[in-house]
Amino acid sequence: MTTADLVAVAHAHAQAEADGDLATTLATLEDDPVYELQPIGRVLRGIDLAKRYYEHFFTTFQPLIADYAMRAEWLNDAGLLQEYTIWTTTGDGGAVERHDLIGILTFGTTKLSGERLYASERLLRLMVGPVLDEAVAVANLRQP
Repeated sequence: MTTADLVAVAHAHAQAEADGDLATTLATLEDDPVYELQPIGRVLRGIDLAKRYYEHFFTTFQPLIADYAMRAEWLNDAGLLQEYTIWTTTGDGGAVERHDLIGILTFGTTKLSGERLYASERLLRLMVGPVLDEAVAVANLRQP
């Protein structure tokens, strides 16, 4: 696949996330995706953990989103970086909180090999939920 083809997969993935479409989101991933969570240094690996992460993301986190905006997008041969600001209604008394997120959609051979997410620990815990407890330290991740 060309880089342009992989960018199209990345855009389809981002749109499926925005739409809350679990099946399409998962269909954009290779069989053994890796989700690296920074700066907390944790990793989720495998399609089962990715599925459970997205189930939480769509059912629990997305309803908290008051608004979001993509601030910028960058591309290189390794992946597509998207920078977002997300406002959630998770503050005390329904107050709105602002969160900044950088997501790098990493390219595999024909689909996405996963993501690197850079955000505050608070946002990562909101997004990933209980699946975060199953993440391993980055130092323990073995590359294929």
